[in-house]
Amino acid sequence: MTDKKKIYLLLIINSAFLVLLLGKGLTFDNYQFFLSLRIPKVIAIVLAAIAIALSSLAFQTITSNRILTPSVMGFDSLYLLTQIIIVFICGSMSVFYLNPYLNFAVCTVTMMLFSVVLFNFYFRSGSSNLLLLLLVGIILGQVFGNLTSMIAMMLSPNEFASLQANMFASFNHVKVELIYISLPVIACAAFFLFKMHQTLNVLWLNHENATSLGVNVKATNRQVLLLSTILIAVSTALVGPVLFFGFLVTNLTREWIQSYQHRTLFIACVLIAVCTLLIGQFVIEHIFKFQTTLSVVINFVGGAYFLRLLLKKQIM
Repeated sequence: MTDKKKIYLLLIINSAFLVLLLGKGLTFDNYQFFLSLRIPKVIAIVLAAIAIALSSLAFQTITSNRILTPSVMGFDSLYLLTQIIIVFICGSMSVFYLNPYLNFAVCTVTMMLFSVVLFNFYFRSGSSNLLLLLLVGIILGQVFGNLTSMIAMMLSPNEFASLQANMFASFNHVKVELIYISLPVIACAAFFLFKMHQTLNVLWLNHENATSLGVNVKATNRQVLLLSTILIAVSTALVGPVLFFGFLVTNLTREWIQSYQHRTLFIACVLIAVCTLLIGQFVIEHIFKFQTTLSVVINFVGGAYFLRLLLKKQIM
């Protein structure tokens, strides 16, 4: 099967599960109520899939490593730390925690400032080793995680219970007002990242060959890191952290699509990401009956898939 036919097949699968997720159980009496709940959920799924798929695929290209995703940089841990600090300082009834606009703004700005400081440190140091930046990000992620655990022990049971809803990615209670903020930001960042597909094709060869072919590798890395940060920060603030999702969909794309063209890979990766989330959400709703969250299932499947590839030595 050609890559073009595979993309068409993904479109058909996405359309089928989209109809199932939106239309199952609808009648003429209840369709307005249920669609008002399901449409924002589907839009959030599509936005999160686009943001995580594009940023993870481009990030793996500039790092030349199939393991790494922007989540490795510590953004998920920083998001959780930001949420728990808000509750610890201001309380679970604070406007900064309950107001979706303020909470979204605080989390997004915090993650963006973190990325600016981290990237500024990296580029000012004059180092050309991108793995140094990743190592710093991994260490800071562990620090953020430990701080989160320490502060969580100091919270009252009621405050910790109210915080648990934001500790896992969920599409069941998407705030509609945040979609209108996230949509233009994700669309613009995704557009500019997609426009770089030809440069990323050259960068795929490796940094030395790309430089000899006229690509400004340092500037390209800077642009990809900035756009990936925007996409991950906004998607995490919108739906919550999903650790293994970027790793899962990018590696499935590279296994299934044989092309090296990033234009084809980007489209296929987005479709696989949307398909994964749609199928996962359908399973959560109609098989598990909301007894777990989608992020738990994705992290379990992604972790198992990671071990499979590691044992087969396909990701180093």
